[in-house]
Amino acid sequence: MRARDLACLACAALAACGPSVDQADALDRYLLEALTFARQSADTATIEEIFTPDAIYDDYPGQLDYRGIQEIVGYLTSIHDWGDDVYMTLGRVQTSLTGAVAEWTLAAVQSRPIPDLLTTATNREVVVTGVTIIETEGGRIARAADYWDRADFLLRLGARIELPDGTVLEESP
Repeated sequence: MRARDLACLACAALAACGPSVDQADALDRYLLEALTFARQSADTATIEEIFTPDAIYDDYPGQLDYRGIQEIVGYLTSIHDWGDDVYMTLGRVQTSLTGAVAEWTLAAVQSRPIPDLLTTATNREVVVTGVTIIETEGGRIARAADYWDRADFLLRLGARIELPDGTVLEESP
């Protein structure tokens, strides 16, 4: 049994026994660390382990929601479809008995087109900061939501954004 599997099993057992505040804190931190690792490495097995089968993941900037493990796997690993040198770090975490909020930073080099956003590869490194909220049930993530600045992301990749009044936003050289 892998160490990560053992840790997950231990956290699930703690959650099933009605977690104390300290146990819930440890479980939520573990789940967020596992989620960060899974995104960075496109580890589908970890994603399947930490989410409930009927979980929902909301991508607020994209105004999309992903339902069930397969859709969530697709969302969480999609950065690897367009980006290389993917790196993600977990920042500050605030926990409760039923979930947590975490700040994060994500960096990647955009080496392939991003479907529905950018049709060409810019080969630029982009760094994005955001927040993920998770809700837990039975030691797993039942719902998650990402919040990050999509306009800033596009500007950092060299996109120009034209506003209705004709104003154009673009990254300063």
